[in-house]
Amino acid sequence: MESLNSQMNFAPDRALSSRCLSWIAAVWSPATAVLTVLLWVSFPLQAAGPASGTRIMVSGDSLSAAYGIRESEGWVSLLAQRVASRGMTVTNASISGETTNGALSRMSTDLKRHKPDVVVIALGANDGLRGLPAADVRKNLQAMISACKAAGAQVVLIGIQIPPNYGIDYARQFRDLYADLARQNKVVLVPFLLEGIAEKLEFFQADRLHPTAAAQPRILENVLPAVLTAAGRKATGQARSAAATAPGMRQ
Repeated sequence: MESLNSQMNFAPDRALSSRCLSWIAAVWSPATAVLTVLLWVSFPLQAAGPASGTRIMVSGDSLSAAYGIRESEGWVSLLAQRVASRGMTVTNASISGETTNGALSRMSTDLKRHKPDVVVIALGANDGLRGLPAADVRKNLQAMISACKAAGAQVVLIGIQIPPNYGIDYARQFRDLYADLARQNKVVLVPFLLEGIAEKLEFFQADRLHPTAAAQPRILENVLPAVLTAAGRKATGQARSAAATAPGMRQ
């Protein structure tokens, strides 16, 4: 790192140093000292990014469990590769065929086992395909979000959209519940997991439900910014807590 002098491109002399010291003595006061400390403390909190050591857990269904393709090709594995250089780790707790009710029943156990800093909830597709009540899906997702928050984890909620097999109204209710939950709980939202590929049959396997390996990088790009945002929020929260409990900062 270059010295401050070389960055400012001037050579100090004794006269200049003397003038600087005189200026500092003239303007320095207890109030100035307090303001300086506050600025020094608050700036890194506002600028905090994803912290090394952040643990990410993905709770999803077959769309996140790499159904029909190699596990290493799935978007969750690609996410793990992408964030590894940041010192972040990813656990995939997704299960093919999972519903929101099933995931809720094991969420507490998963949180205790993996101790995630960020939980990515990518569920609801199987509920929708079975025509389960949108109100039940909303209730289950809300319970999962609440459990994650109680465990100190930031949440990324990933929206799912379903075809109008059970009617336009049901499909609309299903689509809208994700945005409503994200807004009410102030969590990070990915509006639609399959944004950019849902309308392209070449990106789906023969069942026309599960994306191919070629589609996984695009899914990752839909999710990655939200994950990094949530990880940054977690780091900021930890920094604020540390600052609040630091010696001399307690009320």
